[in-house]
Amino acid sequence: MARIYVIAMAVIAAACCLGQTPTSKPHGAQSSAPARPVRTYRNPIIDRIGPADPAVIRYRGKYYLYPTLDGKGYDVLVSDDLVHWEQKGKCYTDARRGAWAPDVFHHAKGDGKFYLYYSVDKPGGGKLIGVAVADDPLGPFIDKGNLVNDAIDAHLFQDDDGSMYLYYSAMTPRSSNIVVQPMANPLSKKGEPATLIRPTDEWERHRAPIAEGPWMLKHKGRYYLMYSGSGADGPDYAVGYATAKSPTGPFTKYSGNPIAQRGNGVFGPGHHCVIAGPDGRLWMVYHQQSSDKPGWKRFLAIDPLWFGEQGVIHVKTTRGTDEPAP
Repeated sequence: MARIYVIAMAVIAAACCLGQTPTSKPHGAQSSAPARPVRTYRNPIIDRIGPADPAVIRYRGKYYLYPTLDGKGYDVLVSDDLVHWEQKGKCYTDARRGAWAPDVFHHAKGDGKFYLYYSVDKPGGGKLIGVAVADDPLGPFIDKGNLVNDAIDAHLFQDDDGSMYLYYSAMTPRSSNIVVQPMANPLSKKGEPATLIRPTDEWERHRAPIAEGPWMLKHKGRYYLMYSGSGADGPDYAVGYATAKSPTGPFTKYSGNPIAQRGNGVFGPGHHCVIAGPDGRLWMVYHQQSSDKPGWKRFLAIDPLWFGEQGVIHVKTTRGTDEPAP
């Protein structure tokens, strides 16, 4: 036993002379495991002028993006990470043309089908909102008829209790307002619509008094009705929100609106949706104008969205810079 003890002490002494314990690494040595590269993205996420008004859903681990594109219908793009997208082709076409600003709702708690709320040209002038249905997010979506005349930018929200509400922008000769229509199911209306938001603030009235592109979020029992204001063809298009205790209001506009606006090389950020990324964080998918010149040269972007301690929505908008990816 004494011999074993002496040998053990000799080993420890030799290690100490080298400036280390038997289990320690030499000073300055690094782990052999390679460092994980930081994933980044850069806006625009699709290197193309044209796509706008995005709607995104997540289904079985993949993201499905439906943008305004050619006016003939809607294409689908698919991604695993919200950054790299593959175009899959048309999921819906409409002979009336003027198709824009789609919204897709997956009735996961019901029949499992996918509902496309579209805006198209109305015979005789103006726009209308209709609905189509499919068994798969890639379509084909089959038209089920018109829902609302003289309106665009539909968005279906399902509350925790299963009740459904269709938000949209109602068009008038002088302005457009955000309206809610309670729904009996994804295809049928229930009760009467109610106007929630009118474009009365200065940021909502550049080029025209417009409130459009509604998107509903619910956070800690509070309802956040996000929307875009001002002319969508201008650099002052922007995003704001209003809050309420009920999905049908009354809504109070946030005093710090707009929360996304032109600046730092970004022009006309707006008409967005919100989706949880692979990282679990919320992401705003939206479009920007390519320059400060009025027109319809737009591209798609993503940036993070989060709630502050006081329940305030925060967003950032970026262009041409490397940012941490979802």
